[in-house]
Amino acid sequence: MEANRLTGLKKRVARETAILLYTSQEKEYKQAKKRAAKTLGVRVLPSNLEVAEELDKIAEENEGSSRRERLFQMRKEALQIMESLKEFNPRLVGSVWRGTAHQNSDIDILAFSQNPKSVLGQLQKNEYRITGSEWRSVTKRGKKESSFHIHLVLSSGYEAEVVVRDPEKRGRLERCEIYGDAVTGLSRPQLQKVLRKKSLQKFVPT
Repeated sequence: MEANRLTGLKKRVARETAILLYTSQEKEYKQAKKRAAKTLGVRVLPSNLEVAEELDKIAEENEGSSRRERLFQMRKEALQIMESLKEFNPRLVGSVWRGTAHQNSDIDILAFSQNPKSVLGQLQKNEYRITGSEWRSVTKRGKKESSFHIHLVLSSGYEAEVVVRDPEKRGRLERCEIYGDAVTGLSRPQLQKVLRKKSLQKFVPT
């Protein structure tokens, strides 16, 4: 009985967390889970995967077929960005790669260069609307790592973020904090193949 009660509580918190994320009241899973638990007056916290599953359900309930059309369009626009950045070995990551994008999702692309400003310049050359850029630093395994983030607004209204990393990190796969698998993403040729053969394919562990 206690186990069932705990499972039920976690599901409620996961649902509330997903609502906070879906409505953009919170952006980070960790903070959203804490806020949801406080709102419901409980201390139990769901896993990131449990929240992601609820978020997927909410998006499907609210968006239906328009969600699939949006994913197709976002993947096409991601490919266009990647074509313009092909010399920087771009990879599509995030929810547009996963196939879990919803109405508030943006396009996430990794690029690799020792000179991030050259990536920025290439985007400007292709007349993309740049809304901002900045360096960000995080500490991983005790080491400080920096990356350059470029924010775009596309003519369609979709937003995109290009993260520029050192070429030495190109072959390093990071573990996903939500699904627990390796963040492989899609290269430009791989995305082309997906769009040709199975444009709505999901890339999540089963």
